[in-house]
Amino acid sequence: MKKLRLCAAAALLAVFTLTACGGGKDVPEAADACDEQEPVAVTLWVFPVGNWGNPTAVSSLLSGFHKQYPDINVTVEYLNYENGDEKIARAIAEGRAPDMVFEGPERLVADWGDQGLMVDLSDLWELAPSDQIYENVRKACRHENGAYYEYPVCMSAHCMAINYDLFRDTGALAYIDEENHTWTTEDFIAAVETLRASGQERVGLIYCKNQSGDQGTRALVNNLCGGSFTDEGHTTYMVDSGENITALQLLYALDGITFEPDLSSGDAVRLFCSGETAMSFCWNVSLEIQQTINNPDLDFEVFPMAFPSATGEPRLQGGIWGFGIFDNGDDRRIEASGTFIRYMTEEDSQYTRAVHTSTYWPVRDIGNIYVNDMLMEEYSIFTPYMGDYYQVTPGWTQARTAWWKLLQEIGGGADIREAVKGFPAET
Repeated sequence: MKKLRLCAAAALLAVFTLTACGGGKDVPEAADACDEQEPVAVTLWVFPVGNWGNPTAVSSLLSGFHKQYPDINVTVEYLNYENGDEKIARAIAEGRAPDMVFEGPERLVADWGDQGLMVDLSDLWELAPSDQIYENVRKACRHENGAYYEYPVCMSAHCMAINYDLFRDTGALAYIDEENHTWTTEDFIAAVETLRASGQERVGLIYCKNQSGDQGTRALVNNLCGGSFTDEGHTTYMVDSGENITALQLLYALDGITFEPDLSSGDAVRLFCSGETAMSFCWNVSLEIQQTINNPDLDFEVFPMAFPSATGEPRLQGGIWGFGIFDNGDDRRIEASGTFIRYMTEEDSQYTRAVHTSTYWPVRDIGNIYVNDMLMEEYSIFTPYMGDYYQVTPGWTQARTAWWKLLQEIGGGADIREAVKGFPAET
């Protein structure tokens, strides 16, 4: 396992240079470690985490880096959640994995890190201001072997959304707590029944074409009856618990909620924003920003909501995003990638720009970075509801696939108690 090694002289001088200091067992002598090097090119592949999926926004971040480090050229490839995993899997198989990926621990730690494909970033975690990173985030970025395969940038709590105008016009607003953006399972059922009785045939869709947006369907099922996706120690999956079985049965039987094996989360979001459904189980602040700007069909007020729970106290699925470095066997590219990560995260003003680009929240305590931003203030209400980050449980890749296939089976009429047995099945 390769470990990122920082240039000691550069660290002592408090500059960001990470010239070729070696890695693995063969570390060059200190006298040679900071010699001037030839230009190096590195690749960064990014998933659409807020505006990190926007070439214009990312180019603005890169311009400052390239000005400060003209000998490091970073090129970016923009992925999506429909086929991004497939692209990276193919690149790995063909020996051309990117140098860096911007994503979450479920991929960087629990998948590629677990396969031994990533560089240990422990050296970055030893530098200030890493000691300010929240402990739950630190834990999620650390593999069980002690290595850190992710250096985090931002975090958020995923939520759902409702068509406020439709809820108001049908009387369904009576079943939500508008001040806290919460509701109970009983109120959720009543709201769905009210909307359905008013003629809204498609109230909410359980999309399950693939794993995109699966954080929404998991949170919906786990919250409804007090279930959980894994145990507290992240050693086993709890999908077959009585609470989760009851929740799945409830959704399947509830008129107005349908299981849709041909729809991805993106399809469900589009149907919601065009007014064809009353709610979306896949939502967050970044989606609202994107839809408000880019969707001319959005002609109603979107009201973000926590997922319904038996007590009205939800446990939302958290998201953490940051950088990981693939071990491509080139020490100079690894060190250059480390330089880039430090540039984006070490100094508060640049770090704030990186977080603003994500349209999420910092993973460390640097105060309120969204002063006078009403939308971000509205969505900040969900942060205290963030639940356990269980996406680093062993077998996570198989579990994600098993989850949407399970929903497809249920939508096809399978017996729910039988379908959940042995979850996750090998896929």
